[in-house]
This record gives sequence, C-alpha cells and structure tokens, in this order.
Amino acid sequence: MAIQLKNVHWLWLSAAVMLSDQVSKQLVILSIERFDSLILLPVLNFVHLQNRGAAFSMMSQMPPWFFVLLGVGVSVGILVWLRRHPVGERAVAAGLALILGGALGNVIDRVRLGYVTDFIDFHVGGWHFAAFNIADMAISVGAGLLLLDMLLQWRRERALARSAGRRGDEV
Repeated sequence: MAIQLKNVHWLWLSAAVMLSDQVSKQLVILSIERFDSLILLPVLNFVHLQNRGAAFSMMSQMPPWFFVLLGVGVSVGILVWLRRHPVGERAVAAGLALILGGALGNVIDRVRLGYVTDFIDFHVGGWHFAAFNIADMAISVGAGLLLLDMLLQWRRERALARSAGRRGDEV
C-alpha cells in the first residue's frame, strides 16, 4: 500500500520560511548586541531580544522543552491536516505551510539556544509592538489565510443556501 503524499509540494514554503527565519536571526545575533537596536525607519527598528516565553513573552517561566514539545506537536498536527486536505484549496494549504515553517523555525531556536530570537520592532512615538521575527510573521499570515478561507467558505455556503431558496441563517 503506497503512502499518498497529498499537498507535499507546499512544504517548499515551510522550508523557505524556516531558512529565511534562521538566516535573519543569525544575522541579528552576529551584528547587533543583545538589547541594542538598529534604526531602519522612523517606525521600524531591528533589535536583539531573547524571548523565553510564548507570544508576547507569556509563560516565560516554562522550560524550553515545553515549547519544543508544543511546537513539534503542532507541526505533526499540521502535517496530518495538510495531507488530508483537498489538493485544490490553496489558501488553507499555504496557511498551513506558513504556520508549519514558523513553528519549526522557532523550535529550532529553542533546541539550539533555549529561547527564540526576536528582532523586528515596530513603534509609533513611545508605543512599541512586541518584538517578533520572520517565523512569527509566517504564523500570523498563515492563521490569517485560514481565517480568510473560513470566512469565504461561509459566504459561499450562505450564497448557495440563498440560491436554493432557503434563509442564510438556517445553514
């Protein structure tokens, strides 16, 4: 019985995210001292921060292996979802591939360093958004694609129900 490798062609996107994430983090580590910043634009700096927690440094008291196991578990789930997903639904496949690449990019940091290197710092005046990295951006864009696909699917089903003569809220 042959294993079906459905949607495997999307893994190039995951690999590209992991590679660009790791290269960018290494460049930051080599060129910016910890806690220093490099001003790029009036609203954008590159900084060198170490995030030992999850998003926004939440749960920073947890050991690195917790986040490694979580990232690996999420990655396995995404691989299963991607394999079972219909081939033609590109937004979901791209979203899953982006999330997978981002999750594994941050897992690599936690295994190698015990923390995640964050370096992108958007700010306006004195307000700073939480620093993040390319892996975090990929996860956010991937989640956005999944949400967009769900919204579009809901709209398609609603339109189909209306064309069949039923009320949209009965679907």
